[in-house]
Amino acid sequence: RIQTLRLMMNVCVLVLGLALVLTLCVARSPYQAVLQHSRIRGRQQGPNVCAMQQLKGTDKKYFTNCKQWYHRKICGKPTVITYECCPGYEKIPGEKGCPAALPLVNIYNTLGVVGASTTQMYSERAKLREEIEGPGSFTFFAPSNEAWAALPTEILDALVSNVNIELLNALHYHMVNRRLTSEELRHGSSFASMYQDFHVHIHHYSNGIVTVNCARLIKPDQHATNGIVHVVDRVITAVSNNVNTILDIDDDLETLRTAMTAAGLTGMLEEEGQYTVFAPTNEAFEKIPQETLNRILGDPVALRDLLNYHILKNMQCAESIVSGTPMETLQGTVLEVGCDGDEMTLNGKAIITKKDQLGTNGVVHYINELLIPDSAKVLLELAESSSVDTAAKLFVEAGLTPHLTGSEALTMLAPLDDAFKGSLTMTPDMRKLMINHIIKEQLSSKSLYHGQELETLGGLKLRVFVYRNNLCIENACIAAHDKTGRYATMFTVDKVLTPPMGTVMDVLKADDRFSLLVGAIQTAGMTELLNQQGALTFFAPTNDAFNTISPVDTIVKTAPSELSGVLRYHLGEGMLVSGGVSSHTRIKPLQGEKLELGRNSTVYVNKIPVADADLMATNGVVHAINNVIKPLREKADTDVSLLEKLTQIFAFWRSYHRC
Repeated sequence: RIQTLRLMMNVCVLVLGLALVLTLCVARSPYQAVLQHSRIRGRQQGPNVCAMQQLKGTDKKYFTNCKQWYHRKICGKPTVITYECCPGYEKIPGEKGCPAALPLVNIYNTLGVVGASTTQMYSERAKLREEIEGPGSFTFFAPSNEAWAALPTEILDALVSNVNIELLNALHYHMVNRRLTSEELRHGSSFASMYQDFHVHIHHYSNGIVTVNCARLIKPDQHATNGIVHVVDRVITAVSNNVNTILDIDDDLETLRTAMTAAGLTGMLEEEGQYTVFAPTNEAFEKIPQETLNRILGDPVALRDLLNYHILKNMQCAESIVSGTPMETLQGTVLEVGCDGDEMTLNGKAIITKKDQLGTNGVVHYINELLIPDSAKVLLELAESSSVDTAAKLFVEAGLTPHLTGSEALTMLAPLDDAFKGSLTMTPDMRKLMINHIIKEQLSSKSLYHGQELETLGGLKLRVFVYRNNLCIENACIAAHDKTGRYATMFTVDKVLTPPMGTVMDVLKADDRFSLLVGAIQTAGMTELLNQQGALTFFAPTNDAFNTISPVDTIVKTAPSELSGVLRYHLGEGMLVSGGVSSHTRIKPLQGEKLELGRNSTVYVNKIPVADADLMATNGVVHAINNVIKPLREKADTDVSLLEKLTQIFAFWRSYHRC
């Protein structure tokens, strides 16, 4: 009993210990997690050393997370690793690392030792020194020396020319009348400053970046006897306007204001929230073709989608971005918000001209290019903004522009550029082909099912084939996510459609490469099989395949039945286009055990390469091969017999053809 009791006590202690660890892990802020990682990376340099990543050629440093450590990049630019004392510690001459805790002094003296001596100097000029040396518990978001140096001259002159009012007010706005550690600077929180209770706005991002009014905390948690100092990378100013007011007072956003009013979105941006608005300037709207712009401005649904595509659900200051990250918009799709050095980027483009215009309910970044979501585009615009330039050009040349720019519910099958081979001259046949790349209804690839029939504008019926690794319409398989426009959808496909023009027998008869095979089929009595309704996959030997077999002078009297067996070994059950073949795909032939298929740059059947794939028929598909198929393993006498008869029969047909 005593042992059992001890065991139970040990288990309880262990459970409580684990619970405590889990609680600490859950409670730890993103900044503390990144700081801890920096400590781990710096511990070989001695106690209390943090590894920092410094952008090459700049003074910008970041505590490092795991991903940044291995990539050695921030905002796409290379970094170098530097080592310095973690917050709150200092070096001792002759000793390794940073073994000594910084002595606690008041805020005024702390400013002088944490890289904020300019703030210390201005505090003295503004008669703030006595306050931050005396009793109290303050938080001081202290601009670094570099932050003051970066301030425009006219603003700095206005502050220092009136130190008793303007400068003192500015410094008081950087202060909160209570001690706030980084743990307490929670995402989306705000605190009344010591300047007329105007709030400072905090954002604590999942990557460990902490900002106040979009200024990054570069040296957080510098403790003092009468508070705490967080060194920030810029001088911050009081915020009084909401996002809608920011948009409303700038003449450079006049077109945007008109559009927002028409879409009924102004009220939303006056409400409480944490919005990020990428605000297109007048110049951005002027870059759009007038016809396109008029169409969108005149369509309430498209206009609302367009504007909501410029608004993120969460507030993102520029300093919070250290790599490309997909972020959800109010429109429902995502923008990739990233950075390239000092430039903030959208979908990989450096189109942001003014950053971090902070409001009480969000932030505004100005952009010089309008972002048009797929949901506001017509079919032609979807094609022109994708990697299907050749298809877009051919659709226009085929006279299909009215369909591609109108409000019909359609689905375009747009082949990739490298799918087009040979001449692209617009002939009647080419026009007919392009018409049959447009389906009469708007579809989603997720709603397609095996055996479904789709009618094209040309009246042709196309079949849907669902495979384990692919989704195909006839021979063309979907190669990218759907692009869903205002009225229609675009499927990007990997091949130009080759619609079925007859039965399997018709396909073979129309191609001179199969003249010997056609004769063999007729002799074997299989013409009806290849003409009737069904779904077959024919690995069809070409005349070259016959010519690889040694001739024989005679053939047994049962040749037609033997020939039928050989040909049936080349016929698979069901429709298998090349896009449905993956490694180790199997198909059951009409006679024999199985056919083994695989692919690298081409498709193979029983290790024989397919020379020409996807000759589509109404009752099957033909794949041309330049060798006859042989069983991969001779497991039984029947297999050996089949191989011997195959060689004899095909050799006979070569000799017969020559006669």
